[in-house]
Amino acid sequence: MVELSATTDAITTNVNALWLLVAAALVLLMTPGVAFFYGGMVKAKSVISMMMMSFGAIGVVGVLWVLYGYGLSFGKASIPHFLGTPDFGLASLLGKDGVTPDLYGLAFAGFQATFAIITVALISGAIADRAKFGSWLIFAGVWATLVYFPVAYWVFNLGDGWAPSVLHVNDFAGGTAVHINAGAAGLALALVLGKRVGFAKGMAKPHNVPLTLLGAALLWFGWFGFNAGSEAAVDGVAAIAWINTLAAPAAGILGWLIVEKIKDGKPTSIGAASGAVAGLVAITPACNALTPFWAIVLGVVVGAVCALAIELKFKLGFDDSLDVVGIHLVGGLIGTLYIGFFGLTHIDGDASKGFSSLLYGGSFVQLGAQAVGAFGVMIYSFVLAYAIGWVIQKTIGFRINNEDEVAGVDTVVHGEEGYALAE
Repeated sequence: MVELSATTDAITTNVNALWLLVAAALVLLMTPGVAFFYGGMVKAKSVISMMMMSFGAIGVVGVLWVLYGYGLSFGKASIPHFLGTPDFGLASLLGKDGVTPDLYGLAFAGFQATFAIITVALISGAIADRAKFGSWLIFAGVWATLVYFPVAYWVFNLGDGWAPSVLHVNDFAGGTAVHINAGAAGLALALVLGKRVGFAKGMAKPHNVPLTLLGAALLWFGWFGFNAGSEAAVDGVAAIAWINTLAAPAAGILGWLIVEKIKDGKPTSIGAASGAVAGLVAITPACNALTPFWAIVLGVVVGAVCALAIELKFKLGFDDSLDVVGIHLVGGLIGTLYIGFFGLTHIDGDASKGFSSLLYGGSFVQLGAQAVGAFGVMIYSFVLAYAIGWVIQKTIGFRINNEDEVAGVDTVVHGEEGYALAE
């Protein structure tokens, strides 16, 4: 019986590791998905620049993660509850003399690497059409080091991070660490770089709608790995996360289109894609703690609210080019706080985790914890992103000059054109 049990445990571990490897590949696909999604929405003369910012994030963050990012996010605590210890080259996961690698540990490290990459890539949408590529790469590396890696420790390190281990914040797949984090940083950079030339409502129409729809499709496809993979096991919680990742964005499409029809008279394909992404953002922290019905309600609400929130940049006067704030920051806040109202107390089978939502526990305790986690990450990310961006702008420059922006960032910065239609 002992040998059989040991064999069963080994098989289970291997199956879970396989799922993590597959999920990691799905999540990595999301960053090219972001490139397509953003790329279709910018000017034709900025599409290469926009997509290169996502691919640049893969390069910079992927390297830093292997060098020391994983250790800072998941290594032995150097500052308890706040920061891990660098693990150069993932040495601790390679086994004795590097010949007995830790299958599950390496699979988990790879999975989490893709989260770090896409979080940085998401920020780029806020500064489309006007950022220097080299300055963006420097920002990506510094922000990942000073902001994302510590925040990942706070939120995803279940054994010691202050959010789950002290406050019992439920952020299953990154409402705070990914979306609020990226949204707050995007707002900071939009303020640092300033408005595009001629900034006004309706100034720039998406140059390639099919490209954006392709990006949304890739994002949704990869998001099943993002959310269901965050259970790091093949079990019922992974299954409920998968179903909710279907239900919420589907409802998000409807919520956005209803508002669009009422407000503008016509439902658009860009609206449908944006509604799906808003639903995906909101369900990310909550996909393990909601029934599918409440996931649908969340999707409708966040789709409608985000459709209205994207107008804030015109009223408040900040140029968030591709609505990183209106979708990721606002959607992330809604999804994270929603758990405090409608989150199940038993979905993980462990009531000791502290879930006590208003609906199922009659208490404000969980809502308070969710609020502390959400706004704590938002403030930390905004302040540091603003400081990093400001220093770059004041030293080597972050924004291209107005003449180059009008000429087109693709040819000025990369020497390429997205569409060479005439010889």
